[in-house]
Amino acid sequence: MKKTIYILATVLALVLSACTPDPISENAVFLTEEAVAQMIADDGGTLYTLNDFLDTYMTEKGNFWSDTSLYRTRANNGDNTWLFSVDTLPTNGPGIYIRGRITTDDYGGNFYKSLCIQQIVGGEQQALRISVDGSSVNGMYPMGQEIIIRVNGLAVGRYADQPQLCIPAYNNNYTASNAAQKVGWAPGRIPWPRFQAAVKRIGKPDVSLLQVDTVSISDFQLISDEATMRKWDGKLVCLKNVYYTGQYENNGSLSDCTTGDPEKDTNADVFAPTTQNIGYPQSRIISDGINVTSVSCSEYAKFAYFYLPGADQNGIFDCPNWKGNITGILGQYRDNARYAHDKYDWSITIRGLHLMDVDLYKDGEPWYPDNCIEFGTFYLD
Repeated sequence: MKKTIYILATVLALVLSACTPDPISENAVFLTEEAVAQMIADDGGTLYTLNDFLDTYMTEKGNFWSDTSLYRTRANNGDNTWLFSVDTLPTNGPGIYIRGRITTDDYGGNFYKSLCIQQIVGGEQQALRISVDGSSVNGMYPMGQEIIIRVNGLAVGRYADQPQLCIPAYNNNYTASNAAQKVGWAPGRIPWPRFQAAVKRIGKPDVSLLQVDTVSISDFQLISDEATMRKWDGKLVCLKNVYYTGQYENNGSLSDCTTGDPEKDTNADVFAPTTQNIGYPQSRIISDGINVTSVSCSEYAKFAYFYLPGADQNGIFDCPNWKGNITGILGQYRDNARYAHDKYDWSITIRGLHLMDVDLYKDGEPWYPDNCIEFGTFYLD
């Protein structure tokens, strides 16, 4: 009996040993620069900077539009500027490559199924948005991770004038607000398996290598050239010496936030009260004392129902006393509902309060996030 047990144990050990996969080597997960160069050479491919990639492959009208394949109505206002576009990229032939370091983090819930990358060229930041149909993208591709993407078979386009790597997607949501204006083709999210097949990591994640450009509000609001405007979109920036005014943008004018329940009051003095599930980003105004711009936040972010710095159940009176730095992703967003250039086209999207993207002080004391607890308990984690 014992002999039988010993034999079975030996066989089981051999079977388990045979089923144990070889350990994954670091070089198999994180490419070296030499491996990157070899991969591109073996493919006969070309590595583009992000701006050169846009200049080469993103046309004004795109190649997806036709008399029978229309973009959504808000794509064009009858002139030569197309705010929605799709250019498909060659599937076959030599590889088309781009690379960049991830600047976003979806932990806070403000970059849902999307990420941004940056590339430093001659000391200057270039940036690009990527739409990915996967939850917790940063679990696999964390902030600070540099990636290289073989973009063959994907697409590059603009959604509300924001350039992004994508796929073509058709929207026929008849229940949406202003649904008739939104039917048609637009940039869509890259399927998760397709994205993973196209992407490889270069080195290990290193957040310290991210470049944060210090800018002023007037730096981007004074840009009038369409091409330049598009290439500023997606940059990681910091605005210094700013404060929340306690206001929101209301169709081109500013209104004071209110003190209602953020689950019912769309104008409550929190980062992003409900939109009644319409889903558009909420805007809250910041100022440098002269100019103003918006901070954008999703109502589904983990910190959406936290009070604005200086705001509480009594109102927004203390907001201007909390000053400091706001860091996030710069964006300009417009469609036919807001076709003419406007200073409120621009916004900063904070990545999360856990990253100290809101770094404000009053009399030397730092601001800490405050739950809007009188209407329920909401958590940062």
